[in-house]
Amino acid sequence: MIDFSVLLSIYYKEQPEFLRLALDSVFSQTVRAAEVVLVEDGRLTPELDAVIEEYQGKYPEMKVVKFEENRGLGYALNDGLKACSYDIIARMDTDDIAKPERFEKQLKVMEEHPEIDLVTAWIEEFVDSPENITAMRTLPETPEELYNYGKSRCPANHPVTMFRKKAVLDVGGYQTSLFPEDFFLWIKMLLNGSKFYCIQESLLYFRYAPETIAKRGGWKYAKDELKIQWNIYQTGYVSFPRYLYNSVAKFTVRVMPLGIRRYIYQKLLRRPTPSLPA
Repeated sequence: MIDFSVLLSIYYKEQPEFLRLALDSVFSQTVRAAEVVLVEDGRLTPELDAVIEEYQGKYPEMKVVKFEENRGLGYALNDGLKACSYDIIARMDTDDIAKPERFEKQLKVMEEHPEIDLVTAWIEEFVDSPENITAMRTLPETPEELYNYGKSRCPANHPVTMFRKKAVLDVGGYQTSLFPEDFFLWIKMLLNGSKFYCIQESLLYFRYAPETIAKRGGWKYAKDELKIQWNIYQTGYVSFPRYLYNSVAKFTVRVMPLGIRRYIYQKLLRRPTPSLPA
């Protein structure tokens, strides 16, 4: 299989034990990456520094890119893209756990289908331990289905994406001023002719914590949501009625009380029972 990079970003609030589990899952894949690029988004804790130093000593393919100030995930990933040596890049978060065959299965799709610019997959959300799965984040499969899906919801599960670097850079990379950083990037890629594909199984354990939903609410994120929806409408990707519907629905979810927002995310926007295909 062809060489590829893995791109991660970390900041000081991450837990050393979570980072260790994430890196172990990256370095124990059935197909290993030629390089693993870890962006330090600002100064870290001594405990995190110790873990990173340990893994650099064990794995020479691990490359660390350091920045003195914490600027946010969008900036960190854009700088990380520049540091990646290979055109195919697998994204990974520093608190999630990749399943052993994740890279092999995604790379196989990209090698067999050069017209595909991004491969994503399903995600299993867990609390405390991967044995405690609480929900599954699913997506449709084909490029056509994902193109239409993006008109209402995010067409890629970011922590489990593998994409072609050129396709991302061609549309300007991640946005840096609005949350979430990835959604508008995917839309720009789709409009630029990129084709997405979703493997119909879970390839990653996504760490869920009570504060995860709390972070996705509040007036700041509600205003960001409106700006993103307006930007999407201006591209011509969605109709005006769809723009109005998306704006009202997403703004309302962002500002509603935490308990109601948590119920919507867990019960209405997730598959509650992770029954995978045989």
